[in-house]
Amino acid sequence: MVRYTLAALAAGVLLLSGCGQAPAQAPAAQSAGGPIRVVASTSIIADVVGQVGGEHVEVATLVPVGGDAHSFAPSPQDIARVAEAQIVFVNGAGYEEFLTSLLRSAGGQAELVELSEGLALRELGEEHEDEEHADGDGHAEDEGHAHGALDPHTWTDPANVKHWTAAIAEALGRADAANAALYQERAAAYNEELDELDAWISAQFAQVPAERRLLVTDHAVFGYMADRYGLTQVGALLPGFSSSAAPSAQDLAALYEAIETLDVRAIFVGDVVNEHLARQIADDTGTRLVTVLTESLTPPDGAAPTYIAYMRHNVTAMVEALR
Repeated sequence: MVRYTLAALAAGVLLLSGCGQAPAQAPAAQSAGGPIRVVASTSIIADVVGQVGGEHVEVATLVPVGGDAHSFAPSPQDIARVAEAQIVFVNGAGYEEFLTSLLRSAGGQAELVELSEGLALRELGEEHEDEEHADGDGHAEDEGHAHGALDPHTWTDPANVKHWTAAIAEALGRADAANAALYQERAAAYNEELDELDAWISAQFAQVPAERRLLVTDHAVFGYMADRYGLTQVGALLPGFSSSAAPSAQDLAALYEAIETLDVRAIFVGDVVNEHLARQIADDTGTRLVTVLTESLTPPDGAAPTYIAYMRHNVTAMVEALR
């Protein structure tokens, strides 16, 4: 688990020293009588931190609700929040492309916790294996498809979020030893909810015939969900794992062919991307276009203000479109 302070990380970035890693330091002690000052990179992470920390944490979120970490640029206010935080929770696995410059600007003594550290991460090559299996004509060597890229969207499998809760509880316990047992108890209680969610998702996808469990999405965001629940990612409008990528003509031709050959029933697009390309492909192929949530929760009065609601919302939309 990554446990370096932001000051140590920032110094390493600035000095580019070859003398070895800076040693980890304990996070700043909790302010007397006050909650732990936490920054979370996304609304999804912020919710899970809140589930574990409860009233003992004060969570600020960097990427706003409805935003996309792939294209996010921190503001001076964001830099100030990070500089004043005791713990900064991020997804890691390269997801927060803005992180290096943010750490360099913020400094501070916060502990940085990368929640995906220690998980078995999917590689871009696995997406090509899915596509080759689907259309019988592999494009693994196509221009723009760099092998070895890691899929950072770990939260689409609730089992991975249980890994998050363990890391969150440990980090909060280091910052607030007096309540360490409480954080472990809250994490265990939330994990029971995640187990219930996992069972519910399995039951929902079991209603869809195996040959219809085909996902076409705006970018390769649901790989971990697909692996866990027996879905196949046929392809994506945008190559790779970032919503800021751009497809080539060859990419689009292969996607059109796969959709028509496999009789794909729906194209799932996130609420944070421009739907123009998806709408064009849907119209051309006669495929249903379904909006789902990808990188963010909704506002409190929306359909998915929590991670569990987010997963239930997406699975319900997928099952209704595919069965």
